[in-house]
Amino acid sequence: MLVITLAIVLAANPIIRVVRKNRYFNSEEFQGLRQQAASVIAEHNEVVDYVAEIRSKGSFELGASSTGQHAHLATFQNTSAWNNRRDRNVAEYAPHVHNASLQVVRSASQEPIKYLMKYFGVKADQATLADVQRVGNDVARLEEAVVNVQGREAEIAAMIHPPKFIMKHYANEFWNAVGVHLSPIQVPYPRYKFQYTSAGGNTGQETNIQLNSPTLDALAETLVDKIRWAKSAAGQRALMTGRLRSAIKVRDNYACRQCGVSVAAEPHLLLEVDHIMPVSRGGLSVPENLQTLCWRCNRSKGAKVIA
Repeated sequence: MLVITLAIVLAANPIIRVVRKNRYFNSEEFQGLRQQAASVIAEHNEVVDYVAEIRSKGSFELGASSTGQHAHLATFQNTSAWNNRRDRNVAEYAPHVHNASLQVVRSASQEPIKYLMKYFGVKADQATLADVQRVGNDVARLEEAVVNVQGREAEIAAMIHPPKFIMKHYANEFWNAVGVHLSPIQVPYPRYKFQYTSAGGNTGQETNIQLNSPTLDALAETLVDKIRWAKSAAGQRALMTGRLRSAIKVRDNYACRQCGVSVAAEPHLLLEVDHIMPVSRGGLSVPENLQTLCWRCNRSKGAKVIA
């Protein structure tokens, strides 16, 4: 029992831990496993760069609220006596925050699309539909790419299988030693808030709307229905919902129609859905004009038509 206790104490010692860590990273076993995983690591790093490229080229803004747009021109101070101050809730003024009555805040929680359009200037016109489509496409691609990168990192960790204390205390050093470019990129979801703050600041309620893929799909479908632009380029892009993308990947057996690589062969393959005849050239968002491509083939295709 004394020996076990002594071993636990020594293992927890920071100096001993550093020695063990250095011994592990310099071991032949670690170097060998890193070499075996080299191709997987290289592929992972390319996908991370691709994710950063999508993020840097994306624009994630839609509408804005006009409430409090000039609030920065004034200063506010509560000069009440301390015992009478009840300003625990202070109204927030920002482009993505709409200060409203309690009824509006509660109604927005029941009909988020309707109230988002009404109070944040999301108009039912072709230009807005194009903006919603653009944001929706960028968000959907990033969502899938980020999940894909996380899966690849888990696969690499499983292949090398480091001691638990390494991942607990030296995770960043482990990934650097392996040669993995970690991606801190998160999906920059547009977030909108309906906020109610009582006059005295004693109470407050809010409704938050995050424009993730399901919300953006619903917004795009609502706009298409309202403005009847289904045959326009913006309308066709807006019809590319998450459900349709998933259906095309299932139809194509999760394989790239261009190079033939599949999820069966590469479990962490990043697949995207592409218009065979580009929307910019009159292509429609219908199954017969859609195909599954791996990220490499889709990246190189662009707006070209490949027979």
